[in-house]
Amino acid sequence: MGDFDVDLFVIGAGSGGVRAARIVAGHGAKVLVAEEFRVGGTCVIRGCVPKKLMVYASRFHDDFADAAGFGWSLAAPSFDWRKLVAAKEEEISRLSAIYRANLAKADAPILDCRAEVEDAHTVRVADGRRISARTILVATGGAPVLEPDVPGREHAITSNEIFDLPELPERMLIVGGGYIAVEFASIFVRLGTRVTLVMRGENVLRGFDEEMRIGVRDALIDAGVEIEFGILPTRIDKRANGFSVTLTKGERIDVDQVMIATGRRPNTFGLGLEKAGVELDRLGAVKVDAFSKTNIDSIYAVGDVTNRVALTPVAIREGHAFADTVFGGKPTKVDHANIPTAVFTTPELGTVGLTETEARAAYECVDIYCASFRPLKATLSGRKEKTLMKIVVDGVSDRVLGVHILGHDAGELAQTLGIAVRLGAKKADFDETMAVHPTSAEELVTMRTRTARYFRESIGEEGPGAAIMDA
Repeated sequence: MGDFDVDLFVIGAGSGGVRAARIVAGHGAKVLVAEEFRVGGTCVIRGCVPKKLMVYASRFHDDFADAAGFGWSLAAPSFDWRKLVAAKEEEISRLSAIYRANLAKADAPILDCRAEVEDAHTVRVADGRRISARTILVATGGAPVLEPDVPGREHAITSNEIFDLPELPERMLIVGGGYIAVEFASIFVRLGTRVTLVMRGENVLRGFDEEMRIGVRDALIDAGVEIEFGILPTRIDKRANGFSVTLTKGERIDVDQVMIATGRRPNTFGLGLEKAGVELDRLGAVKVDAFSKTNIDSIYAVGDVTNRVALTPVAIREGHAFADTVFGGKPTKVDHANIPTAVFTTPELGTVGLTETEARAAYECVDIYCASFRPLKATLSGRKEKTLMKIVVDGVSDRVLGVHILGHDAGELAQTLGIAVRLGAKKADFDETMAVHPTSAEELVTMRTRTARYFRESIGEEGPGAAIMDA
C-alpha cells in the first residue's frame, strides 16, 4: 500500500458498494467500508425487498376474492398493517445482517458512520479521523426528492418513510406517475386505503412502451385508484386528523397521508466531492467513464449515484466490474443496453429492450406483434383483467428488439427474455420454439400476426419521418 492506510475506501454499503468491497478484498487488497445508515442500502432497507414483500401482501386481496370462483368458501379476511410492518422489519434486519457478515468474511471491515471525501486520496469519517486510500469508491446511491416545492411540503412522506407508518392510512394522496408512485398506489388500494394518484403528465410511466402505459393506467383505475392527470398539489395544510391538500385547479382533498414520489436524485450532497475536484452533472450525479472512473484517477463511483441506470442489479454489476478492472487486472465495461426490468404493480409489467417508439426512431423497418387476452385463471375467478404482450422486431434482420408484457409474473418472464434479446434472438427463433401449454407465456412463441409495419423514409431536408402500413 505504500503510504496509504488502505487500498480501497468504499463510501456506502449498498448493493454496489458491498459487492465491490468483497471482490476487491478477494483480490488481496485492504478494504474499509463506511455506512451511515444501515448495511444493505436502498434495495434491502427501503426499496426493492420491503416493497416486494408489500406487493405480495396486497395481492392476497385479489387471491381471496378469486378463490370463490374455484369452489373455496372463506371467512371474511382481515388485514393487520402492524403485523406486516413487523414481519417486514424482521426480514430486512436478517438480510442486513447477512450483508454485514459477508463483508466480515471477506475481511472488509465496516465503519458505522458517515464518511466524506477530502481530496483524491483522503476520507474523513464522523469521529474526525482522516484515512488515506489509494482508491476511493463512491457508492452512496440515490435519495427521494420532495417536489414540487409548495407550502407544507415538509408534511409529506417519501418512499423512505412509507414502509414504517404506524397505521394504515384510510385515505392517501400519492404525487407522481413513475414506477414508485404506481407501485405504491397498486399496493395500498388493495390493502384497503382509498388512493388518489395525481401527476403532471398525461399518463403514467413515462418512457415505457405506450400500450403498456395505457394497460397499467387502466389496471390501476379498475383496482379503485382515483387518477388525476395534469394536476399537482399547490399547498399542504396540516389538520388535527390529517392533511388538507389544495390541488392545481383549486379543489381540496382531505387525506391521512401525502406521499411524494416524483423521482430520486443521486445522493452526493455534502460528500465533499466538489472540493476534491470530482465533476458532477446538473442533478448532482457523479460523472464517470465506461470503467466507472471519475475525472480524478483515484476516485470511482458505481450505482445510482452515477445516474446511469438506477437498478440494483446494475449497481452490483458495476461494483464487480470496478473491482476486476482496478484490482483484478481485468478491465471490464458494463453493458447498459437491453437491461430487463419490472414494475411491480398488479398486474405487473416486465420489459426488456426497445419500446416501439424507440425502435421506430432507430431502425428503417419495424414489425410490431401484439396480443391481448384474458388469462385462464380469470375465466373462473370472474376477474376483468387482460394480459398484454408486445414484441418489437427489426423488419430487415428479423431480430427481436424488445419484448413488453403486462400480466402475472411478467417480471419473471422479463428475466428469461432478457437472455434471448441479449443473444440477438430472431422472431423466427421465437416461432420455432415449442410452446408450454396452457400458459400465458406460450403466446410469446405462438404470436404470428403482425399488427403493423413501420417504415422510416426520407422526406428531404426536413429529416426522417415515419409512414405506417397496416399489415
